Amino acid sequence: MSTSPLAVLGTGLVTSVGLDAASTCAALRAKLTNPSDTQFIDSAGRWIVGHQVHLSRGHRGLDKLAAMAAMAITQALDQRPKETWAELPVLLCVAEGTRPGRIAGLDDRLFAAIQDLLGARFSPASAVVPQGRVGVAVALARARALVQQQAAREVLVVAADSLLQGESLIHYDQVRRLLTESNTDGFMPGEGAGALLVGVPDGPHRLHCTGLGFASEAAHVDSGEPLRAEGLNRAVRQAIDEAGVAMHEMDFRITDVSGEQYYFKEASLALSRSMRVLKEDFELWHPAECIGETGAVSGISMIALAEAACRKSYARGHAVLAHWSNDNGLRAAATLHYGHA
Repeated sequence: MSTSPLAVLGTGLVTSVGLDAASTCAALRAKLTNPSDTQFIDSAGRWIVGHQVHLSRGHRGLDKLAAMAAMAITQALDQRPKETWAELPVLLCVAEGTRPGRIAGLDDRLFAAIQDLLGARFSPASAVVPQGRVGVAVALARARALVQQQAAREVLVVAADSLLQGESLIHYDQVRRLLTESNTDGFMPGEGAGALLVGVPDGPHRLHCTGLGFASEAAHVDSGEPLRAEGLNRAVRQAIDEAGVAMHEMDFRITDVSGEQYYFKEASLALSRSMRVLKEDFELWHPAECIGETGAVSGISMIALAEAACRKSYARGHAVLAHWSNDNGLRAAATLHYGHA
């Protein structure tokens, strides 16, 4: 293995099934879900159903993203004195620039709004990562580089996103990608926030990111090209090669698939192309079945769930393959191992 592992030192989540990581992961374990009618209607005149986060105050738009992110950050940093936060780089994952209905000024305003809510300032090395679902993997790669270069011992990876925006819902309804009464091949939109404190491994009882892989898929969901999962396969192979493991040595998979047949097919094809030794059982976990399509937040929900499942011993093992796919063709994968680094 050519790179040093990155340890998950703290987690925070705010979702439609829980306002903290512990309750969200418990709900995901129990397969609980909490969809409700939104204030938007689809092209057939029916209410669009989504996974909404209900806060005590009526936050909307960017203010709601900031409020959810601040809650997740507070959870992830609950063991870190606030006076030390100024030394901590934050990598803020948000929707990709091509997302229909993307909130205006997201890259420029959200980070400042989060700091104002927290009454804190973070390191000047902080940055925004506008890469959608693959953003958390991109942020982990950047965090690993900061740690290896000794620019920081710890990095906070944060994500905040919502697909419950009018323009977004109109677009995805028009192209028949929303799950509705008349369309079963679609996703249910969601929203939320998450935070991962990552850094130098400090003991055996941690989840470690041991490998990362990135690639691009020409036959992305809107391309009309035949799907062979070549991009995801390359990302997966790169991650497991970097970790120095084989595919069959991973115990289960966790992914951002949220209901569309395209992405389930891609996950299946990538597995068949990457597996060299037959495994009779290779579970596929997908938190979106409970919290909906949460965009950039999906990566943190996946890693937080993997961490809780391994720590509490309800996972099938301690070696996890995670992978993500953006609509624009970007693909990412990570190997996660619980225990000694």
